Amino acid sequence: MSLFTLKGKLTTRQSLLLSLAGFLLVLLVWFLITMGENPVFPAYILPKPWRVLTSYADLYIDNDIIRNTCMSLGLNLSGYIEAILISIPLGFLIGLFPFFKGLSQRQVDAIRYIPLTAVTGLFIVWFGTGTAMKVHFLAFGILIYLLPVVVIRVNEVSDVYLKTVYTLGANKWQTIKSVYIPSVLSRITDDIRVLTAISWTYIIVAEGIGATGGIGALIWRAGIRQGRVDKVFAMLIIIMLIGMIQDKLFVYLDRVFFPHKYQNDLRYSQTTVKEQSTTDLIWNFVSSISIWLLVGVYALLLVDSFVPILADQSVLKYLFGDTALAVHFIMWCVLSYQLYLMWRNRNHKKVQVV
Repeated sequence: MSLFTLKGKLTTRQSLLLSLAGFLLVLLVWFLITMGENPVFPAYILPKPWRVLTSYADLYIDNDIIRNTCMSLGLNLSGYIEAILISIPLGFLIGLFPFFKGLSQRQVDAIRYIPLTAVTGLFIVWFGTGTAMKVHFLAFGILIYLLPVVVIRVNEVSDVYLKTVYTLGANKWQTIKSVYIPSVLSRITDDIRVLTAISWTYIIVAEGIGATGGIGALIWRAGIRQGRVDKVFAMLIIIMLIGMIQDKLFVYLDRVFFPHKYQNDLRYSQTTVKEQSTTDLIWNFVSSISIWLLVGVYALLLVDSFVPILADQSVLKYLFGDTALAVHFIMWCVLSYQLYLMWRNRNHKKVQVV
């Protein structure tokens, strides 16, 4: 297949090789424009690649980069959980029922135009400068984009499915449960994944207020104020890596919970099923082991939260601060889903035996 075919698809090998080539190309250009005694961009504008790499040691020793990264990650997770728990039920109400739609549709459309940096002062007045303000500010920044999208996704549900369930005699709740919820959630995951990048922008804004820590605060304090541009680039790379990992996790979860969205991809690759079968088995085994390993580590940290056995204080509390509750929420969701899968597989085996 030509690499320049319109809307063409890359094979796994081509995608991997081109990704590696693109990374090396960026690194080469960065090296060329910063090399020599009189580089194109001086060090205070664009530091040399190896200077950025060596700055991680300074960040670890002088700036507690691991804790600050965890605090920003906890803030990101907390804001997302709050925004999702509010916007999805509210979006269903507005999209499904004319009363709520007429009552709040115009307000929902108008709220998208609020500049978030302009309301920072209001959140400080309402919630202070602590972690709670930052979580609510981030949740609001995600909600004003996510809520209208949920309403749109509700309106996009195909009439074919609705007519089918109505023909079968479904009531309102059965229609919502069997049509609206699966259809909207399977589409909204892509929108949530896109908003991940936007949320990190708001985190940097929020963490610049107060002194609760985080990568955003560290960029201002240890990077810009001290003139350490190499540290700024190093922390930006950390944020990009976290964002990429989050994106991959969203894609993985999307494939697990909504496999029907990828049926076309499966048909496209059915000629290479034999080549991928071994890889799929290995991936399934590794992912399963990794999940239970993660649960085991969390169980140890959970015990440590009540009876410190790893350090003088709780490791989760030290790393994530007041946002440790978000970690507990996510891990309990993971554990509940794993137990559900075990229960379902057990019942399925019983049915097969019968």
